[in-house]
Amino acid sequence: MSAPVSGAGLPAPAHSPLPTAPARPAGGAQAPDRAAGAGRSFAEHLRGAGGVEFSKHALQRIERRGIPTDPATVARLRDGIERVAAKGAREAVVLVDRSAFVVSVANRTVITAVDSARMREHVFTNIDAAAIA
Repeated sequence: MSAPVSGAGLPAPAHSPLPTAPARPAGGAQAPDRAAGAGRSFAEHLRGAGGVEFSKHALQRIERRGIPTDPATVARLRDGIERVAAKGAREAVVLVDRSAFVVSVANRTVITAVDSARMREHVFTNIDAAAIA
């Protein structure tokens, strides 16, 4: 039995790292169940959440490590980013509960995220500010 092959002649991945959303109906209309957010992928859910962007790397870390990204957490993260931006920071770590988010302040993008289980072994470098949100 051979492995499935992608269009490029390479073995297809066993699974996609991020879930994908179902295709839109013809004509660009949004399916009724998607209007309320049902069926959106994890990346779509977080993309631009509350004025905070998440890099592909950050999305993978958040999903893999089960880091909470509910609206209240994202609002606190946004508040922390605004506070370090007011102080002129460029790269910061924002601590929200038991998670740390490394942020590019200028473009309001989370670069990576670390959960409490990995925080003891993690060293944050190239940051010029930290905030507890």
